[in-house]
Amino acid sequence: MIIVMAGLPGTGKSTLARELARRTAGRVLSKDEFRHALFAPEEIEYSTRQDDFCLELMLQTAGYLLGRDPARMILLDGRSFSRRYQITNVVTAATSLHQPWRILECVCSDESVRQRLEADAHRGEHPAENRDYALYSEVKARFEEILHPKAMINTDESLDICAEVAMAALTNPD
Repeated sequence: MIIVMAGLPGTGKSTLARELARRTAGRVLSKDEFRHALFAPEEIEYSTRQDDFCLELMLQTAGYLLGRDPARMILLDGRSFSRRYQITNVVTAATSLHQPWRILECVCSDESVRQRLEADAHRGEHPAENRDYALYSEVKARFEEILHPKAMINTDESLDICAEVAMAALTNPD
């Protein structure tokens, strides 16, 4: 199964993706990690073009991994999926791989996002250096509503609750 981790920056997509991978022996494919593996620091653009390129490579990697183990869960992380075409590309790829897909949209309060982004910046742990509250606000202003079936996960809740809600959505899509 291919799982889209959608949502604005700082809403907990990566944290939830890692927890779901742990619970399912799944695999997280992170756009930010792909970007840093592919490009030297001076080549990193944080552009839509570069993001689309990284996602295409993530989908090819998902296909390779699912070819080896079709029952594996692949979690696509590191992108907000704020544009409809981005989700359509994943759905098209999943269909061509004869794989089911699910969308988990992480949401939380603006204050939670602000605190998380500030904490991440202070620790210097997140690979995306452009990730801050201004980016969150910019992406929020242009976020296109997800029209495909999805499960909304309120990440203001504890990680355990979020993971349980997500697991239920993955096993019972209706």
